[in-house]
Amino acid sequence: MLSFLFRGLTAEGASGAALFEALTAEARQRPWYLEGEVSDTLDGRFALLATVTGLALVRLERDGEEGNRASVALTERFVEVMESEHRELGLGDPTLGKVIRKLVGMLGRRTGLWRAAVAREADWIETTRESVYKEEAPEDAVAQVAEALRSLWERLDRATLDDLEQGKIA
Repeated sequence: MLSFLFRGLTAEGASGAALFEALTAEARQRPWYLEGEVSDTLDGRFALLATVTGLALVRLERDGEEGNRASVALTERFVEVMESEHRELGLGDPTLGKVIRKLVGMLGRRTGLWRAAVAREADWIETTRESVYKEEAPEDAVAQVAEALRSLWERLDRATLDDLEQGKIA
């Protein structure tokens, strides 16, 4: 909507797209849904995508101004994709803006949760439960997803900013 007026909000649009594509591929991995028992629904898939995107945003924060630009590009790409997907689901202009604002708020909440977990101010397992699961989940499934998210965090943490901008997660 009105994208022709706002083309190129950041110079890092391509880097945001590459990283978002890599995060989307990560969130589509079958083990999340099979062993981790993440709900294979729109809500479950969104929760997982917002979770891995939130972790990436936390990682980008440590790279100062360049990381902030990459973070903005990633967030813009997230918004573009969410808008496109919801249009495909049949949402129109009167409601689309509200839905997208809500989804971005959910991403922001998850980013805050993961910021605290990465800083060891919050429990990793509890953060996983709150970020990924809408309903109760078996402890072993939550533990598996928590471990997979810790592994993803370690890969994000090892990656350089240039690698992340190219969609390469170590």
